[in-house]
This record gives sequence, structure tokens and C-alpha cells, in this order.
Amino acid sequence: MTRKINLRFLFFIITSIIVTEGSLFAQTADYPANYAKQPRFKALLYYSENVEEAHKEFAKDAIDFFTRLTDGDGYILEITTSLRNYDYDSLKDFNTIIAVNISPSDPEERLLFEKYMENGGGWIGFHAAAYNDINTGWPWFNEFLGCGHFYCNNWPPQPALVETDTSDSPVTKNLPSSFVAPATEWYQWQPSPRENPNVEVLLSLSDKNYPLGLKDVVFYGDFPIVWRNSNYRMIYLNYGHGDKCFSDATQNLLTINAFRYVVSLSPAGNPFWE
Repeated sequence: MTRKINLRFLFFIITSIIVTEGSLFAQTADYPANYAKQPRFKALLYYSENVEEAHKEFAKDAIDFFTRLTDGDGYILEITTSLRNYDYDSLKDFNTIIAVNISPSDPEERLLFEKYMENGGGWIGFHAAAYNDINTGWPWFNEFLGCGHFYCNNWPPQPALVETDTSDSPVTKNLPSSFVAPATEWYQWQPSPRENPNVEVLLSLSDKNYPLGLKDVVFYGDFPIVWRNSNYRMIYLNYGHGDKCFSDATQNLLTINAFRYVVSLSPAGNPFWE
């Protein structure tokens, strides 16, 4: 009986040492993983309920998608329908704003957002978060996006063949050279962001899609759908209309890649290495 107890005790001691050393080893540079002891960063998801139904549907799915990415307390996600709930000192605590279906519309919100972005803030925007036309009256926003105004769109929402413009970016390095993206309403811009030397276009709609649409038909034109403006810590993704946008694993991977990339460029340092 004594012998069995001692063996069990010895087994317990050895196991404890292995677990302890493994935990310590896990935090060294020679271990392939880094386990956070607390949330790595904060993100603010910004959306509106005062939009068309398809944009509400996308917002609902986006909230679910980004909330599930917080599993294990990897980061803190706060959700708001107005930037007026924040001043600059509180807004700058957020590593990145996830703009789902809206952009700031009143002068106070716009000035706050400009200050946030001009001082190293992060932004990942979807679909209507970048919509603007000649009536928007916000020249800075076009400078921020790196393109002109909304030009045209297809209708109704439909899937489309997407082509990767570069495989050198962390956003696209694990994506296929092309894939069929889920149904959405695709926006075209004029001038195209590709004409801006500070913009890196990451994905575009293939011209094999033309003519695109059944009611509103796009016949030709440069059609970037994901890009970043190197003057800011931002990425824009053109999809975001309806409840099909999170139905595809490849596009979900693209979304996570883009989010992670913007977060990683924080002036405070890359939180994934901490």
C-alpha cells in the first residue's frame, strides 16, 4: 500500500514539473505559441440600426462574428451606434474601429474620427461604411479612403469571382489566387483607388464577371474591392450587404486577416507578440 502511494505521489510531482516547465517554456521564443494572460487589445464595433434592412442583417452577423472571435478573452469588444458616446481620450484606448455599415455623419463625430485616425487609430470598414457621393461633403473622407466617390453598383446582390492582386500582403498570403465570394452588392468608385500611389489594392472583382447584375448592370471598369491606404492604419472591404457575407470560409479568413493586420500595426506595438 505504501509503495502504491509513493508511486502516485512521485507521478504527481513529475507531472507538475512537466506542466510548470511547459508553461514557462511556452512563453519563450523557442516555443511556437504565445498564450496571453489578459486581453491583448480593445476594439470598437460601430454600426447603425437606422439603415436599410440588408445592412441591418449584415450588422447583426458582423456583431456575432466578431463577438465569437473574443472567445477566451483574447480581446475586448465594445459595441456602439454612436461615436458621440466617446471623447478622444476614451476613443484612443481602442486599437481599432470596426465600421460595419456606417460612417460618421455629423461634424462633431467626423472631427473626432479624423483626430483618431490622424493619430494612429485603426479602422476596418465594410461596404456602406465607406459610401459617399457628391452630397457627403467630407473631402477628408475621400483622402482617407484613397479614392473618389461611389460611382455605380450591380443589382441585385450576387456572388462574384474575386481575384487576389498580390500574395505578398499578410492579408492575402494564405488566400487562393481567386475564389467566388458570397452574394453582396458591389460598389465601384471613381476615381478608382488603384490610381492613388498610396493605395495597395489587395483584391478585385474579375472582369470575367461582366456583365454584372440583372436590374442594375455593370459592363466594365476597374473594380477593386479590398484595399489599404498606406497613409493610415486602415483596410476597406467592399462586401457587407445582406446575410450571406459570413457564409464562406475563404471570405471569413480574409476578414480575420484584415482585422489582424490593422490591429498588428498599432503604434503601441504588435499585441500578438506580447
